[in-house]
Amino acid sequence: MATNDGKGGVTEHYAPALAGQEVVSSKPFHGAPEIVDAKDGTNGSEEAVTTVEQIEESKKGRFAYFKTRDFYIVLVLGQILALCLTSTNTFSSLLVSHGTSIPAFQSLFNYILLNLIYTTYTLYRYGFPRWSRLLVKDGWKYLILSFLDVQGNYFTVLAYRYTTILSAQLINFFAIVTVVLVSSIFLRVRYHITQILGILVCIGGVGILIASDHITGASAPQNSISKGNQVKGDLFALLGAACYGLSNVAEEFLVSQRPLYEVVGQLAFWGTLINGAQAGIFDRPSFRSASWTSTVGGYLTGYTLILALFYSLAPLMFRLSSAAFFNVSLLTGNFWGVCIG
Repeated sequence: MATNDGKGGVTEHYAPALAGQEVVSSKPFHGAPEIVDAKDGTNGSEEAVTTVEQIEESKKGRFAYFKTRDFYIVLVLGQILALCLTSTNTFSSLLVSHGTSIPAFQSLFNYILLNLIYTTYTLYRYGFPRWSRLLVKDGWKYLILSFLDVQGNYFTVLAYRYTTILSAQLINFFAIVTVVLVSSIFLRVRYHITQILGILVCIGGVGILIASDHITGASAPQNSISKGNQVKGDLFALLGAACYGLSNVAEEFLVSQRPLYEVVGQLAFWGTLINGAQAGIFDRPSFRSASWTSTVGGYLTGYTLILALFYSLAPLMFRLSSAAFFNVSLLTGNFWGVCIG
């Protein structure tokens, strides 16, 4: 029962309980539950109170990431990239079979297309004054990235002239080793001991493969590759894989700091200049002897479009996962190669 206390307030009175009865109030005897820090207690303990979020996190386990949507996005994206890479290799083989082998000039169209798309959009977003300041301030970073990328493409394609396709493809896996080593040194990525042991096994396997080609002189079709040339081709493949690994780590770092369109645009801008100069120096004889037909034009178009898609999706992979996972995903390209035939 509520009564006026004469001072503008209201005082509540409860009738005395009968014997064996409990007093029941319409109002709760406590407020909302709160999480109180343990150090506020009487014992002065500094222990942290376990929160609901921590309890839920402990229930997920170490494989919880495999149940998330992000994992499946990265997984599907990796397979799309592997399929793109296999497709570009197929178009390159078709071009060679039609008498057109112009490795540097062949990739030039890709950089030009990316330049038209991403550099144009960067200019639209930044304006020419800001874009010019970008070239002056950070241009040297993208110049290094583009140089490594162009050389990775060039030496990998060049390796096929001197060694077998199997040897070149196996040695290209050395890019994973390069990525792991450079990431651990410059990006402070830490790997488990089993992963480090796997890297050492990979390095040993590459050394054994090169030594085997030098000792046995495994022959290419029609015995067109000599023992000395095959070792040269293996070394070109090794150099190309190392360049790929370095460029992947550099791009992973840049896309974590800058917008994706800026990174791809700058890669294409400097890549067009570097690759154009390299094609003019090294591909002139091959350009003159190439077979220029409508079929070859179709293969070049397909190669350029798919490679541009590859370069557009790769930065997303670097941002969602890492350069190491990117290269591991590309290993499934052998499976897609068997499917394409």
